Formats: sequence, C-alpha cells, structure tokens
Amino acid sequence: MKVKSIGFVGTGVITEAMVRGLLTEPAYASEIHVSPRSSHIAATLAAEFAAVRIARDNQDVVERSDIVFLAIRPQVAEEVVRKLSFRDGQTVVSVVAATERQALLDWIGADVHLLQAIPLPFVARRQGVTAIYPSDDTVSALFDTLGTAVQCQSRKEYDLLATASAMMSTYFGIMETVAAWLERSGLERATGHAYIAPLFASLAQKASGPGAEPFSTLSREFATKGGLNEQVLSDFEKKGGLAALTIALDGVLARIEGRTT
Repeated sequence: MKVKSIGFVGTGVITEAMVRGLLTEPAYASEIHVSPRSSHIAATLAAEFAAVRIARDNQDVVERSDIVFLAIRPQVAEEVVRKLSFRDGQTVVSVVAATERQALLDWIGADVHLLQAIPLPFVARRQGVTAIYPSDDTVSALFDTLGTAVQCQSRKEYDLLATASAMMSTYFGIMETVAAWLERSGLERATGHAYIAPLFASLAQKASGPGAEPFSTLSREFATKGGLNEQVLSDFEKKGGLAALTIALDGVLARIEGRTT
C-alpha cells in the first residue's frame, strides 16, 4: 500500500537512507517532504527523485504530511519539536535516540499517534531491521518495505533492542582492530580489508534466516577444541572483554531508560 505523503523533520544520514529506500521502485510514497536544513542532502534527494519536495521549513513538513518522522539529534529535539504545531490524530514517528516517550508527547502538545523507531542506515538498500513501538500495522508495513520491521510489545522490548543497536560502531571497531594488527604485522591494508569484510559478512549470514542455530551453538561450532578460535575467545573472556561489553550494554540501557549506573 502506497502512502500519499511522508515528511521528515531533519535531513541527516538516516533521513537520506529512508528516503532512498522508500523511493526505490516500486516507490512506497507518492510525495516525500524534507526539511531545508542540511541543504546539500535535501538538494541531492530532490534532484535524484521527482517525489521529493524541499519544504519551506519544518512546519511546512508537518502540514503537508500524513506521516511525520522526527529525525533530529536528541540535543536539539526539544527546541525543534516545541515550535511545531501537529494535527490531532496525526501519525508521528520519532527516530530521536535515547528520548523518553512522555517527553516527546509533552513537546508535541497535541493528541497525535506517536511511535518510536530505530531505523539503521541499511534501510537505504531495503535491508534494514527496524524496531518500532508501539505495534502499528501501517508503520510496520512501511518498515517492512525497507527490510524487516520488529513490532515491540512493550517499552522494555524496545529499549533492549535500542541498546543492541548501539553495537554497530563496536562491530566495525573490532574489524578495524584486526585490520590494523594485520597491517602492523606486514599485510597490506587493502588485502586485510578485502579478507575481513566478507569474513564477518559470512558469519552474520550464517546466523541469519529460518533455522539458524543459536549464537551459543555457533560459537561452540567455530571454536574447535584446542583450536585458534577457541584460543582467541578464551583470551578475550579472561582478559575482561566479555565483561567490558556487558558493562557497556548495561550503561547504554541505563542511559536510554533515564537511569544512572
């Protein structure tokens, strides 16, 4: 089902990724209205897609859209949202990180249908997995178009998946650590990159899809008794790697829930 008009308050990386995904043929939206801020991204999208309109300002985005996405940095979210006037019953989807639902409703000041979502950059290629809360068939269908929607049944579920999404930089950081070690050990950087990226992609693929085995089973499967994989996992655990990761996740969850650790 094609949505008539979608708007984005904030024109950053996630907005660009979503717009590209939504307008990949077959397009999901008839019109997409974007903020004039980040003028380069807005102009690039408008030049590439006939369905993209650059709004006069953020209020213009709200007035022209059936579904409004709040895609702004949490540091400026309150200032931006409080200035806008929304229609009662309007669907508003916040992708603002680590921001309480009640705070968003207070800033909006209207009886809107508010959802929260965690789209990732991969939605540009319609390969993203996106957590949404609360459950909503229309918004779920939109994110299913961009990959896969995970409808959370509780705020706790949503917060936990938001915490898990904070692992992306660490994932690439591990790859960079291995690549840098290979380079220091005498391997050309390009050769290391060409090997590591598909290696990690293949591992992720092994854990995906119907019938995939639990992570713990895969870890045991790849850690041959007395082998090299087992050695690295054992050293990583003994030297505090797993504990540090758990502490980091606890800290992110506390931040999302507005607690102090």
